Amino acid sequence: MQRRLFRGRERELNREEYLRLLETAQKEGRERLRLLMETICATGIRVSEVRYITVEAARRGHAGIFLKGKVRVILLPGKLCRKLMKYAKKKKIGSGEIFLTRTGKGMSRKEIWSAMKSLCGAAKVERSKVFPHNLRHLFARTFYKACRDVAKLADVLGHSSIETTRIYLVSTGEEHSRQIERLNLVC
Repeated sequence: MQRRLFRGRERELNREEYLRLLETAQKEGRERLRLLMETICATGIRVSEVRYITVEAARRGHAGIFLKGKVRVILLPGKLCRKLMKYAKKKKIGSGEIFLTRTGKGMSRKEIWSAMKSLCGAAKVERSKVFPHNLRHLFARTFYKACRDVAKLADVLGHSSIETTRIYLVSTGEEHSRQIERLNLVC
């Protein structure tokens, strides 16, 4: 059976929708949530890897991730590091995890998922598109468009198989149609 060629539009978060989610979080005074979404989307980390985003990692400009028996380094963009350090200072977090609950514990997957879903109505983004892993998909598509190197993307995402990485690059049927139209092979 042929692998799936197209991703349904009802599940694909685009850049504009992502920006509306960030803007909504900002308007609602949800600074932690906005920064958390920016961090996931700017680095391509999994929601389970958020705990590795620490004050120390922000100072160094990279985070060491130890998960699934693998070790990988996540590079943190300079602008993100500055935002993380500013937030940590404001919240009086001198070391350790940056994304903490009011009780000082690391945020759970469920809390992150729920917080993101709560932005959908005000941001006018379909709920089916809003979940942490979709930010990782947006990162992957954006990274690939910039470098066109699936092997490099696999390394960045921490995949041992390029076949796994290809799943992240599945686009909508509309995008395929536009590319075929651009070939202009019908006389």
